[in-house]
Amino acid sequence: MSEQFRWGILGAGSIARKFSGDLKRLPGAVCYAVASRTLEKAREFADEFGMPVAYGSYQALIDDPKVDAIYVATPHSFHMEHTMACLKGGKPVLCEKPFAINAAQAQAMIDTSRTHKVFLMEAMWSRFLPVNLQVRQWLSENRIGTPLFLMADFGFRAQPNPESRLFNPQLGGGGLLDVGIYPISYAAMVFGHTPTQIQASAWLGSTGVDEQAAMILTHANGAQALLRTGIRVSTEQTVRIEGTQGVIVVPNFWHATEAFLYTGDASPVHFTAESGYHFEAAEVMHCVRAGKLESDALPLDETLAIMRTMDEIRTQIQLTYPME
Repeated sequence: MSEQFRWGILGAGSIARKFSGDLKRLPGAVCYAVASRTLEKAREFADEFGMPVAYGSYQALIDDPKVDAIYVATPHSFHMEHTMACLKGGKPVLCEKPFAINAAQAQAMIDTSRTHKVFLMEAMWSRFLPVNLQVRQWLSENRIGTPLFLMADFGFRAQPNPESRLFNPQLGGGGLLDVGIYPISYAAMVFGHTPTQIQASAWLGSTGVDEQAAMILTHANGAQALLRTGIRVSTEQTVRIEGTQGVIVVPNFWHATEAFLYTGDASPVHFTAESGYHFEAAEVMHCVRAGKLESDALPLDETLAIMRTMDEIRTQIQLTYPME
């Protein structure tokens, strides 16, 4: 592999734009090629980001020998299909969250990665932000004692449109998979990825997808996570972690630029750092260059466990998708 790491972007939507824009902030990363369902759209995307190669088919991107890794940025109903095609073609993959529609799909993707010995990671970009890495450091240092209660929410106001990705069950619509995964993943980071009890309640709208939901995840030591998500109302989008000796607060945790540590009567510790998608890209580049098949920071078994948690939540709120 050369000093430059050539990224292929599979999909040309809004999330692909954000990722490609932030790649310019990462030394050694090159936006090399993009693939869309039409060559015209791919060329427009390539021109926007100064990419030398555009493809009108996903397979052409996979077959390009110069591509070092592929970022799968299509709607989540297509993640399994596109990720497995990349892996079978020998291309390392960073797959946008949610990793898949359900745990069965996630398991198939992981099995393909391990069978073909090709790197795979979920693009849960918030896990790799410096602020959230600092939160993990505070927790490992027992700065708030034993964490026992976590509150997190991610909801936003979307205009109802039965054909849009958010409201269409054919595309895995609803708040849970789109943004609910953020607080669920954060709770897994703090308490561990396998709760002993899950309680969920939701409102399913006219198209049958979850328009808002609330969850309580309980763990073996009694720790609890109270989580909210939705696509019909804007929420604070904050994480609050309460421990036996202090509290951590992370505003806008999913794209965090600051965190606060409160312990006793001392003045709060205020940590700040930049946000961006390039931090997850840096993890992929490091792992691929080191010959790893998965990330130690976000292993595939944890991604699978989180998908199982979301499966159980959907079972409780009676939400299934047509492709299941």
